[in-house]
Amino acid sequence: MEENVYKLPKKIAITYSDVKREYFPTESQYVTEKGAKEDVLVIASYVERLGIKVNTYPGNSLLPERIKKDKPDMVINLVDSFEGNEYLASVIPATLELLDMRYTGTGILGMSLDTNKFMIRKLFVQAGIPTPAYQLFNSPIDLIDPTLRYPLITKLNEIHGAVEITKDSVSDREKHLRERLKFLIKTYDQPVLAEEFIVGREITCILLEGLNRKVYMAEKVFHKPDEKYVFSTFEDQWMTEGDASGFHYQKYDDPVLRAYVKRAFEVAKMADYAKFDVRLDSSGRYYFIDSNCNPAFGPKELDCAISKILDLYGVDFNEILKRLITNTLVGAGEKI
Repeated sequence: MEENVYKLPKKIAITYSDVKREYFPTESQYVTEKGAKEDVLVIASYVERLGIKVNTYPGNSLLPERIKKDKPDMVINLVDSFEGNEYLASVIPATLELLDMRYTGTGILGMSLDTNKFMIRKLFVQAGIPTPAYQLFNSPIDLIDPTLRYPLITKLNEIHGAVEITKDSVSDREKHLRERLKFLIKTYDQPVLAEEFIVGREITCILLEGLNRKVYMAEKVFHKPDEKYVFSTFEDQWMTEGDASGFHYQKYDDPVLRAYVKRAFEVAKMADYAKFDVRLDSSGRYYFIDSNCNPAFGPKELDCAISKILDLYGVDFNEILKRLITNTLVGAGEKI
């Protein structure tokens, strides 16, 4: 376990998404953020146990005033969206930069890239990081790249949290794909990414910075492996718990994948911590299918992948907090 040798701050602020139902076009997207305030209070209790005073703020227009008034030593930034828009979440690190405030997580550029799955894939391909073949659809009637091979899985380009990742997301024929594109583009008013569905195993990778950069990996062991297309759905992640969630984690290790993860972290301009989802096909080839800077953060009781996976390696949430806090204080000024 990595020892914390730096002095902890006296006062920390934690920012979280200011969530209102009217901000979101669907109940599904709202579900992914509606517990933000309650979750941050749980996290704050852990910070307080470290002997640090904590203030919590919603990420809205009042944030600059509150930060200037309370003058925390640093900010734990847990804002995933601004007024329901993930692509506007970068206004929070931008605000903190203007206030010359140290903060956790990715900076302005990395946050902006993170909410454009198409752009992240372009960057990964250029850097030699494997991804499935893909195409961005701005309209349901766009011509389909003839080199794409079915089955294809559709994903909202600007939204994470497995929103609209359901059993109906996988298309094995054009008619179904067109219907899916029409629904997603009309409902969410944004482009949709279609990529080749990779049949095989799935590994979740967490990168956590501290005194050094470490990668922790775990395979998702699915409880229904005999289904036609096996993957983690929105329902698995948000509507069920424990064994009913559809999978559990077990340790996984491969230096090749670890190197890919570190490279992906750099290419996507991430900082402090990140999560990557990777598929492994029957030939042993890896494909990066999702990446998240500032992924869901919290202890095991909040069902966060970062804590569940690191717990497999004997790293508890208190240690995660210490490493995140000290890395932010030591590495201040290095974010983009």
